Amino acid sequence: MGSTRKTAVVTGVLFLVTEVAAIGGLALYTPLLNDAGYVLGPGADTRVLLGALCEFVLALAVIGTGVALYPVVKRRNEGAALGYVCGRLLEAAVILVGMISVLSVVTLRRDAAAMPGADAPSLVTAADALVAVHDWTFLFGPDFILGANTLVLASLMYRSRLVPRPLAVLGLVGGALIGASATAVLFGAYPQVSAAGSLTALPVFAWEVGLAAWLLVKGFTGTEGPGEPVQLPNTPEKYAASPETVGGHSLAPR
Repeated sequence: MGSTRKTAVVTGVLFLVTEVAAIGGLALYTPLLNDAGYVLGPGADTRVLLGALCEFVLALAVIGTGVALYPVVKRRNEGAALGYVCGRLLEAAVILVGMISVLSVVTLRRDAAAMPGADAPSLVTAADALVAVHDWTFLFGPDFILGANTLVLASLMYRSRLVPRPLAVLGLVGGALIGASATAVLFGAYPQVSAAGSLTALPVFAWEVGLAAWLLVKGFTGTEGPGEPVQLPNTPEKYAASPETVGGHSLAPR
């Protein structure tokens, strides 16, 4: 298995991990996010901690996709490839901020249980503020930043033909749609976790799952031999197609 084929498999696995971890984290957080009195009640701390673990795995997998793809996509557009890595790092950082805010609610609940005379209204207010931080990170991480990252990667894939163009088009549509949906949520058109929010997230979900499946089964297109990118000989035609790939510009038109 060539290095590019290995990269495709690793990237495909990481994209699948991001989907499973994202869905698992949100589902496990439900008791805390939907119960205003969680900080004063018996709690479901084990479930919430498992959700935090899922989000931690999600953040690592998000970073991993950017790092794994960089050696391949930089050959097509190094600036865009670097931008994608930076975008994924930002997305992971926002996810981790939301995770820490949720864990802070767990800490408040445990402190409240240990101090029966604690100021209940103040605890509820503090917990609500931390949940609000999570909600905002959930909007900007998995929606705004994910949408931008999807547009960057899908456009790279479309221009380079590393995956079939219809799949790349799905990514372009999904990235644009989830960004538009995030804007609608920001201005109160509908809640993020709602039927409308879920429907607008479907295309980007389908893009990531489809991309993962394609990379696992087929790998990157436009490769030959041991899985390395097709290299054209140094010819005037190659210079005309991509001058920066010809060392020394010796074939540049005089």
